[in-house]
Amino acid sequence: ILFFMILSYYWTIQILQNVLHVTVSGVVGTWWFAPHDALSVFSPAIVDSFRRATTYSFGSICMGSLLVSLIQTLQAFVRSARRINDDSFLKCIVECLLNLLERVAQYFNRWAYCYVGLYGYDYVSAGKKAMELFRAKGWTTIITDNLVHRSLQLVAIVVGALAGFFGMLIGMATGGGIEVFIYCFFIGVSMAMILMNVVLSAVDTVIVAFAEAPAEFQTHHPALSNNMLLKWRQVFPDECGF
Repeated sequence: ILFFMILSYYWTIQILQNVLHVTVSGVVGTWWFAPHDALSVFSPAIVDSFRRATTYSFGSICMGSLLVSLIQTLQAFVRSARRINDDSFLKCIVECLLNLLERVAQYFNRWAYCYVGLYGYDYVSAGKKAMELFRAKGWTTIITDNLVHRSLQLVAIVVGALAGFFGMLIGMATGGGIEVFIYCFFIGVSMAMILMNVVLSAVDTVIVAFAEAPAEFQTHHPALSNNMLLKWRQVFPDECGF
């Protein structure tokens, strides 16, 4: 019973995160291929993308989310077992393997869901399409050297620190202590990560769309396309030779 309760908890979190990811990917895809349908903040692209993510593509989202949540649940049980017996070398090895599997699964989902949002592929086909695309383009270096994720995570930490600092100042004026800083820090990081995840999903989708359909980008957004080509050729001359 405990196993399925923990699994349902992780699965729900993964589904919510991936619904957001697929929704953002769909909106970016609309802006990429049909910009006239995504010209405003309240454009139909947002509602349409969310509807596809929660209906047509919801099965793919649930499938990928289940794989990650199963690994996370096993991780929780292994960590709990290690607290009881810290000297177990086998449990340490199993935990390391599960950590590796989780990273691989998260990495696979990250690009697969871009294809789900862009083209509506099923989960397995989307993952294969994404990996085949990057391998054919020779863009493995680009997707593994994506510093945007680390930069935005650092921004979230800075936002959390600022929230904690101002919370501590208010707490000191009202008789609070260091615990106010801790609470405000985690609240600030959590709120910032929600916004950063939207940006990260958009960045990942742009990379996939740029590799898949550069001509459409040049047609609909020539200034942005030229600027992106110029900058990427400076950093990745071999991979962005087109």
